[in-house]
Amino acid sequence: MAPMHPPTDLDVPVFVAMLTYKRPDDLAAAVPEILRHTAASTPPATLMVIDNDPAGSAAEAVAAFADQGVVYANETRPGIAAARNRAIDEVTAIDPSSLLIFIDDDERPCDGWLDLLLGTYRQYRSAAVVGPVVSQYEVEPEEWIAAGRFFDRRRLPTGTAVEVAATNNLLLDLAQVHGHGLRFDEKFGQSGGSDTLFTRRLVGAGSRMIWCDEAVVIDKVPASRLTRRWVTHRAFRSGNSWTRTSLELAEGARENLLVRLRTFGIGALRVAGGAARFVVGTVTRGLDQRVRGIRTIARGAGMAAGAFGYVYQEYKRPKATEAAVPAPAAVPASAAVPTSAAVPTSAGDPTPAAVPTPAATLPQPANPTSAEQPGVGKHAAPDNAAG
Repeated sequence: MAPMHPPTDLDVPVFVAMLTYKRPDDLAAAVPEILRHTAASTPPATLMVIDNDPAGSAAEAVAAFADQGVVYANETRPGIAAARNRAIDEVTAIDPSSLLIFIDDDERPCDGWLDLLLGTYRQYRSAAVVGPVVSQYEVEPEEWIAAGRFFDRRRLPTGTAVEVAATNNLLLDLAQVHGHGLRFDEKFGQSGGSDTLFTRRLVGAGSRMIWCDEAVVIDKVPASRLTRRWVTHRAFRSGNSWTRTSLELAEGARENLLVRLRTFGIGALRVAGGAARFVVGTVTRGLDQRVRGIRTIARGAGMAAGAFGYVYQEYKRPKATEAAVPAPAAVPASAAVPTSAAVPTSAGDPTPAAVPTPAATLPQPANPTSAEQPGVGKHAAPDNAAG
């Protein structure tokens, strides 16, 4: 169990970074919730909002909390990796030994969240502490979505060492991060996966990430994500990101080739296994078997596609928003396979769900709505740890 008493011997600053992109309503609701935790924690923490909209659309919403010490920074380079790096840079400029906690603007922490993360850090002094994310739906998902368990996430005993994590509930010890010279890889900024790569590198460098199961945040899942298309494409992207991060970690041409062959083989096996599971579900009329088969096919296809160099850009933005503008300094808030394969969604369904397969013709996602930025890896199948 995590220590239930507040940590009293932390002599470094604590910052909570909330990344946002064109979600003023979520931001206005989230900031007071986070401030409730930062004010009550021991030691008190500072909330920093990183706005990834070049137009600075979050500035007005954050300015409403000017008297509560919220820090605002506008990162104009597109992509969540750039926003994450901006958070690290801003906090490092204040104190490079700080603790930095990432949380998303569509999440709400449960009671004791911040002190629980800090308490686990105090006990283990690990490079990172990871907390669970629990989904709460805007509307009740249809039976097909529920059967696929697309929004289920891992739960582990507190104190468990983990090897990969997302940044939607993550504490980082920046002194240890800087000791390894780690940054979020901005090549993954619009595809997702930079947090997967970052945390895999952190563990690979010899540091530990420790799970704190009591430090729960609630993820508000919008209705726009409760569709068959969205969840299957997210499963595809999850597999695609895993292969791409594995290739980034490979050292030398020989290892790179071995990783390509291995991830393609695993992806192909997943596609075959998922297809078999779908057939069994069809014969036995088991909806859960059919849908989980489709989920496995999608993830396997993403892995295999990544082995051939295909990049699924889930967070690609309209051209007009991609022009980079020099980023201003942080200021207090007061300053204002050959083709896509159609896989039936269930026996007798009149409209099948398209599940991408490895090919140059794989579909790119539609330009993201405000509800699709910037969270990465949050809505994932149980076998996907991060985005």
